[in-house]
Amino acid sequence: MRERLQQQVEFLLEIDKLKTIMRRTILVSADRLENDAEHSWHLALTALVLAEYANVAIDLGKVISMVLVHDLVEIDAGDTYCYDVEGAKDKALREEKAADRIFGLLPREQSRELRQLWEEFELGETPEARFASAVDRFQPVLFNLRTGGRSWEENGISRKQVDRRVAPIALGSTVLWEYIARLLDEAVAQGILKEGNNQ
Repeated sequence: MRERLQQQVEFLLEIDKLKTIMRRTILVSADRLENDAEHSWHLALTALVLAEYANVAIDLGKVISMVLVHDLVEIDAGDTYCYDVEGAKDKALREEKAADRIFGLLPREQSRELRQLWEEFELGETPEARFASAVDRFQPVLFNLRTGGRSWEENGISRKQVDRRVAPIALGSTVLWEYIARLLDEAVAQGILKEGNNQ
């Protein structure tokens, strides 16, 4: 039991590093970038609050667990900006290697359980994974809209790119997809987001 507890404690100390992984999303309440731990926490609450809009019945506890672990691999792999085509080329390989090490810190059955949650999220085939992915794509768009599109402007992101990124929201929640699509239309009309021809 002592060895098991020690493994769990080491894992918990290791994942503190998630607080140091910075994303490109600017916080609504402060003039700084969001870190991965803040993102995961906010997604868990987003899922809790918006679960009623899932396309089908979901296991909310599983969705919350999924969004809490989905970015742990970024401790080793780093955060690949969702519009970074070059960085996406080896993302899966980097994250797979990170998953081996990070989840491997836990006792065998817990390691397997958390790894399966991460893999389920990545595959995006279950209702829970689809809804988890929906909130993962929904939340950064809200932040960008509330901060005047600053992150999009700083990174030269167009409406076409955003549409491609957020389209899978509809697989988890057509209600959230329709809501975000309407806000994006308004953002273009207000000049917050450029139509553009970016790939």
